[in-house]
Amino acid sequence: MNREQKTVNSEDYSQQPILIVPACEKGRGGGHLVRCIALANGLKTLGREAFLFIPEIAGINCLVDDIFIDKTVLLDKTGLQGKNWEFVILDRYQTQPEELAQWAKLAPVIGIDEGGSCRNSFDFLIDLLPNCSPVKPNIADPSLLPLPSKKIQLLPHPEPAPFRILISFGLEDAAGLGSAAAQVLAVKNNGNAEITLPRSLIPNLSEHLAEFDLVITHFGLTAFEALYAGVPVLLVSPGKYHEKLAKMAGFISAGIGKRKADKLGCMLFKKGIVNHRFLQCLKKRCAALTARYNLNETPMQSLAELVHNFQPAVNRDCPVCARPLMSDRGKWSGAIARFSKRTYRRCKHCGVINMSRLTPPPIVYGKEYFFEDYQKQYGKTYIEDFPNLTAMAKRRLAVIQSKREKEKGKSEYSLLDIGCAYGPFLAAARDAGFSPFGIDPSEDAVRYVTQTLGIPAVQGFFPPTPCSSPLTSCLLPFSFSAVTLWYVIEHFNDCRSALAEIQTLLEAGKGVLAFATPSFSGISGRISLIRFLERSPPDHWTVWSPSSCRKALMAAGFKAIKIKSCGHHPERFPFIGKLAQNRKSPLYWLLFAISVIFSLGDSFEVYAEH
Repeated sequence: MNREQKTVNSEDYSQQPILIVPACEKGRGGGHLVRCIALANGLKTLGREAFLFIPEIAGINCLVDDIFIDKTVLLDKTGLQGKNWEFVILDRYQTQPEELAQWAKLAPVIGIDEGGSCRNSFDFLIDLLPNCSPVKPNIADPSLLPLPSKKIQLLPHPEPAPFRILISFGLEDAAGLGSAAAQVLAVKNNGNAEITLPRSLIPNLSEHLAEFDLVITHFGLTAFEALYAGVPVLLVSPGKYHEKLAKMAGFISAGIGKRKADKLGCMLFKKGIVNHRFLQCLKKRCAALTARYNLNETPMQSLAELVHNFQPAVNRDCPVCARPLMSDRGKWSGAIARFSKRTYRRCKHCGVINMSRLTPPPIVYGKEYFFEDYQKQYGKTYIEDFPNLTAMAKRRLAVIQSKREKEKGKSEYSLLDIGCAYGPFLAAARDAGFSPFGIDPSEDAVRYVTQTLGIPAVQGFFPPTPCSSPLTSCLLPFSFSAVTLWYVIEHFNDCRSALAEIQTLLEAGKGVLAFATPSFSGISGRISLIRFLERSPPDHWTVWSPSSCRKALMAAGFKAIKIKSCGHHPERFPFIGKLAQNRKSPLYWLLFAISVIFSLGDSFEVYAEH
């Protein structure tokens, strides 16, 4: 939280339908389709419009008919047109760049268990199954899978009862592993095991898992459903990719392909009798995996409940320089960081980092922010810190005044402070001879400015919208000598529009724009950009640096005439910073000097004209 942190306006929200696109091609099995159907049904239960787009593929109608599905949620190509989609969910296994580009034209795109080359180009990523990709997802949680409705722990069977084994390799089983495993196990056991291929149990296979003592499958949905149901799982992989995922996730696997079916028999049976020693080891491993993936308790929410609350905010163009972030072929600079509700990308043209969000940021700009929250961080309330903020304002005003000295004969300068809070900058501006005016979303702050300080100010967001207060709209068309935003510019989702609005407010050809903002090229960002962005406030839509600032302002029609690095923290230097905690120590001031010389401050001030 910055000292003068402000927020931006949030538009009225109206829910739009959700489009879900599963992988249905031959060789992809039925798992993608099954969980997409479960997601669509879950959203429908929550009262949310959701549709499945299933392309015209040979044999797909038979696959769809095998799984119960409400045909009213199915769309063809003609059904895609004429709808404003909230977002698109792709459960496509390995999406091609051209395909991603097409869907991205419709709405923000969320990838589920995406494993393709353009994984990092997705707006958001959700991994329901563990993924071996170096590209981290926004959300990784196997408990979001469509798990069985009941978690049943069966007691051991009486000794005469046969050991029940379920063999399931999906709806398709293109590698033929199911029949191969069944044949080998039928030969290896002496009637001690009952082997089932679950053709008759589909589509509710997950509800029957707890009826078995062992599940044999490949890495995928069934394996995790079995863990949740409390049934040990043994894997056989149809290919190298599944085997890699299985090993990475911690499962015990017999290996790849039909030839490893013989190994299954050796693992499970010893002289025709069930190998209980191996089964005990398998159960321990599966119990550990159950705890590791949070499948030992009832899930907190379903995937449908999670998705239902999404309101993605994504920029297809840079919010500062307005250059495209994505090419027609779906290729762009990949995300540089992903967190649970945020994705960060850096514009390759101006260098500014911009944030996309899955849900609106938690906006708090009332009285409690400036008192309780502020005091927790700085040891005093905003009002108690007024003298320090005013002193900082005087230094900034001196720079602005130096840029206006060329206007001979002008006795008074007008100034607009956007995000004025309780007015320390406005008070200092008045004392310096400016005619100040403020705007802030906090009603209590504006009341203090107008009634206690006696300085004109209005409550509202900037830039004004059609929904803004008439008072805000009618007072802002003034022409100002200077417009200031102290730790505010990063709160604009559409920074380009805000800068354009500021241009209309500044005196033509001689007005000064001044602002301060955090810097990702400061000491904290250089030590770890990922950690820096993770700690960035949730409503900072853009993150700047001094070098990116010049390019971005030039693209918006401004020329930076002075950039000053500030927010120097010698104690944050790696390794030796912990020895510079005391401000009286020579090391502190040595590191401080280095920070100033190399512009390593964690924030910076900008003074520009247009």
